[in-house]
Amino acid sequence: MRYEDFYRQSVDEPERFWAEQARRIHWHTPPQQILDQSNPPFRRWFVGGTTNLCYNGVDRHLAERAEQLALVAVSSETGITREFTYRQLHREVNAFAAVLESLGVGKGDRVVIYLPNIAEAVFAMLACARIGAIHSVVFGGFAAHNLALRIDDAQPKLLVCADAGMRAGNVIPYKPLVDAALNESSAPPPHVLIVDRKLDPQMTRVAGRDLDYAELRARHEGADVPVAWLESNEPSYLLYTSGTTGKPKGVQRDVGGYAVAMALSIRTVFDIAPGQVMFATSDVGWAVGHSYNVYGPLIGGATSLLYEGLPTRPDAGIWWRLCEQYGVRTMFSSPTAIRVLKKQDESWLKKYDLSKLKWLFLAGEPLDEPTAHWITGALGVPVIDNYWQTETGWPAVTLMPGLELKPVKFGSPGLPAPGYRMKVIDENTGKEVAAGSKGVLVFQPPLPPGCLTTVWRDDDRYVHSYFSHFKELLYSSLDWAVRDEDGYTFVLGRTDDVINVAGHRLGTREIEESVASHPAVAEAAVIGVKDELKGQVPIVFATLKQDAGDGAGAVAKAMQQRVVDQLGGVAKPSRVYVVNALPKTRSGKLLRRSLQALAEHRDPGDLSTLDDPGALDDIRRALERGPEA
Repeated sequence: MRYEDFYRQSVDEPERFWAEQARRIHWHTPPQQILDQSNPPFRRWFVGGTTNLCYNGVDRHLAERAEQLALVAVSSETGITREFTYRQLHREVNAFAAVLESLGVGKGDRVVIYLPNIAEAVFAMLACARIGAIHSVVFGGFAAHNLALRIDDAQPKLLVCADAGMRAGNVIPYKPLVDAALNESSAPPPHVLIVDRKLDPQMTRVAGRDLDYAELRARHEGADVPVAWLESNEPSYLLYTSGTTGKPKGVQRDVGGYAVAMALSIRTVFDIAPGQVMFATSDVGWAVGHSYNVYGPLIGGATSLLYEGLPTRPDAGIWWRLCEQYGVRTMFSSPTAIRVLKKQDESWLKKYDLSKLKWLFLAGEPLDEPTAHWITGALGVPVIDNYWQTETGWPAVTLMPGLELKPVKFGSPGLPAPGYRMKVIDENTGKEVAAGSKGVLVFQPPLPPGCLTTVWRDDDRYVHSYFSHFKELLYSSLDWAVRDEDGYTFVLGRTDDVINVAGHRLGTREIEESVASHPAVAEAAVIGVKDELKGQVPIVFATLKQDAGDGAGAVAKAMQQRVVDQLGGVAKPSRVYVVNALPKTRSGKLLRRSLQALAEHRDPGDLSTLDDPGALDDIRRALERGPEA
């Protein structure tokens, strides 16, 4: 089917369209009403239908593909690879579900999962889904205070953690963080279930509270736990947004709508059929990890490759070696990861047989054109940017090679995904802007299946956070965007990442694109800092490739000139700093606000999500010694 026909039906006849898509999953009880939007901006999909995410991801495949690989968990940190067929995954999930029930966890109870990218994280998520418990996965290694905030909001019956994770060969103890979080929490769960990887011999246990998963699992070997059939709109999981101040927002997902969105997107967007292999490099603690490490591939009857480690350890060929070994068809990563690999010798990409790799998808942040050109040329396969948020749960703007591959336009994630009624509007008037003009990217209700249904226990915050920005009831992405004459969307960055230079509003993304187009630049971050004359001026922090050639000063001056040539003199960076690394969160997002604070001699704020503390020290040293240009 042509993309245009598919999309038009999804927005013009949503009930007919989604009734057809609902056939992609198993329903214990068929839906009685496809869409209830009687209380906007809230909506309910597949009302009255009962289903289960675990059944759709595991049980229903046993008849046809019980001996097919379902999950491959690879750790380049420990050197251990574990493979599970659908039959073996079914057994592991049932055992974990039996352990949960033995600890008093039941339908509607919350379970906080604080694990690295290991197989038990997948077992725990699916076990919760099986019995109707609501899981909330928190990125492993998250700071104790942030974990405590999430515990207090979710009020879990149980916390599942590992003794430790590993990164770059270093052991990261998790249990002390859990202990500190529970000491701070006002709603600590009665039990902590520990997956002991034997990485932290110093780990201590609290008698009566802390339990060993391996011991309890042994007691429930061979258990068969019945599936809890849930009404489509009951909550499936909570995923807290990171990087915000104050109380974190618990993005709440439903059951039926999410299952349908996963079944649809795994085939039409990611072009994965049953029996094929998908490799998403995300952590299970992030939205991509939920949707395309766990639920999407398994609901689609595919094999999911789960990876713990860095893209450059033990060498820069590890990901491509795995693609060859398991015959990966679709890979899903982030622009940040590709920029890391861009610094390495390109020969690693030529060393392995990647003939089965058909697509590389990238998301999580805007994909800059230089990186897109580089990886496309190096891999020789289409590289598809796609835009979504924790809140959407699956791509909102993308190309759909599983349906019809439209031309790739570098710098754009593509066209609206099914069900997303999208507009780019003027921030002041709320009116749709002309093609080629910048505005705020918004979605018209009802949001399609798979998107958040509310903020956990806070409907008012849901409405205020997402639907209160304009007179018309619209979901605001809080991102600037431009749509061209062909309907392609170009995302320019957050509406709060705007630099106002002498009355001229400049998006940081636009300047970053220009700077990063210099062949010596590996990555760049642009921020606005206060200026007495102009209000704000842009400054650049950039890392260079290993073979940058010219000195840092010459490259810095060339960056400034590129911005002048491409965007005009008003956008010229006031200062350019060449640094060794840029400060990022563990999910790969640049900490622009911390950069701005340091540049303005202010407190950089909460750094609990910082991946490499040394990067911030490097920024401080650069500011002390002065800019290269």
